[in-house]
Amino acid sequence: MTCHPIVRLGLASILALLCTPAAAQKFEQLAHTPQMGWNSWNTFGCNVDEKMIRQMADAMVASGMKAAGYEYLNIDDCWHGTRDADGNIQADPKTFPSGMKALADYVHARGLKLGIYSDAGNTTCAGRPGSRGHEYQDALTYARWGIDYVKYDWCDTKGIDPASAYTTMRDAIRAAGRPMLFSICEWGDNKPWEWAADLGHSWRTTGDIFPCWRCEHSHGSWSSLGVLPILDKQAGLRKYAGPGRWNDMDMMEVGNGMSEEEDRSHLSLWAMLASPLIAGNDLRSMSDATRRILTHPGMIAINQDRLGIQAMKWLDEGDVEVYIKPLDRGGYAVLFLNRDDVPRDYTLDWAFNGMKDDISGRAIDFNKERFAWRDVWNGGSGSTGTAYTATLPAHGVVVLRLSPQ
Repeated sequence: MTCHPIVRLGLASILALLCTPAAAQKFEQLAHTPQMGWNSWNTFGCNVDEKMIRQMADAMVASGMKAAGYEYLNIDDCWHGTRDADGNIQADPKTFPSGMKALADYVHARGLKLGIYSDAGNTTCAGRPGSRGHEYQDALTYARWGIDYVKYDWCDTKGIDPASAYTTMRDAIRAAGRPMLFSICEWGDNKPWEWAADLGHSWRTTGDIFPCWRCEHSHGSWSSLGVLPILDKQAGLRKYAGPGRWNDMDMMEVGNGMSEEEDRSHLSLWAMLASPLIAGNDLRSMSDATRRILTHPGMIAINQDRLGIQAMKWLDEGDVEVYIKPLDRGGYAVLFLNRDDVPRDYTLDWAFNGMKDDISGRAIDFNKERFAWRDVWNGGSGSTGTAYTATLPAHGVVVLRLSPQ
């Protein structure tokens, strides 16, 4: 047993949290498929309060998001108040006057789970109190509130070793005793895919997303990235992903200003690459088109496939790329991506293009094995016995689901 320092812990914390096993583990029963939910940051930034979160919980149910599989309602930065005399973190009394426990009860009563945000540094990215030096205390507080998900950021961390910092919070969550999904938000700066599989359930592979197709939006010392730049940063990472350990391409921007075609491509790429599906739009006022994209059963099924294998880029022909994802029961999902600004006609001769994937250990010789295909977004069906031809919209995708014949 390893005993942890009780500096800054109040009496109640001391009594509740004395020692934890030396070989603590994350809660393994969580995130067997990529987590699905919603996060406040992309739309609301620091403008968060309990009224809005309650309304978002109601909207998640009423819109069909919950029925589609979205379950986590995550409050990002700026919920924090100050620490009390014993160092216990408090919710901001102006914006969360009822407290986090009451809010968690409200969310749970609707069949959803509540997530919260903190940071490995002394302060969060918005300058609120971080968890450095308070990890066990904060995790115990979250457990008492009924929190189900912890997003842990990486601001104000100069001189801190990331693996050690995330290990400390992993151990603190385990010691608190409540299963909480641990989302590592280290931005990929220190290659978390190489060391975080035993620490968190997902890890960010890039900096923050921005609602655009191929842009880079500079903030001076760092940049937000559009859909294609984030996609391109996933090269070489698929071998690290699997049940309980996902490459996180950041929260989605569906419904936040891109075209409907781009939104459809955005959701499809995140689904194919087994990224967590965390919506970032205002669920209360989203259009029918946005709702249909976010709740599309065919794409969600591909993302949530229990095999848990991330898609690979199978064919690269410049502006047209083809991704393939092995699925359970011998199936596959195939995505055709048009990166170009104009529509492109594309033909795939299945027989000429065999597939071998050393990550999944699966291979296809289309001359010997045939599949029936179904167009996930547009309907229609066919067979790999004949070449497939499609017109790919600008910035668009076509997704086929293949089943053995």
